[in-house]
Amino acid sequence: MDDLAVKVLAVVRRIPSGRVLTYGDVAALAEADATARDVGQVLLRHGDADDIPWWRVLRADGTPPPHLLDRQLAHLRSEGTPLAPSGAAVDLHAARWAASGLGQDAQPSLFD
Repeated sequence: MDDLAVKVLAVVRRIPSGRVLTYGDVAALAEADATARDVGQVLLRHGDADDIPWWRVLRADGTPPPHLLDRQLAHLRSEGTPLAPSGAAVDLHAARWAASGLGQDAQPSLFD
């Protein structure tokens, strides 16, 4: 597994139940010059592992990718994640994880 994947998966594993991050949030927290698309590719390759809560990572507008919509929303509902009134997106204002402590200061404890 490459360095980017290790960092992305470490961030995703830390997202608490009932909270979410966007692909861009994860990319920024991974601190590896990653893009949102890179995060999506890592989760596509490694997201089926039991310890990777891939469903807690969404697009910037709070929606899951169309090919994962029903499956991802089912996971999020089961965790009590606040959804938008439409029910097809997450209420990012209520559910987005602040991720304090995951920035540069915490990098050694996350990625060593």
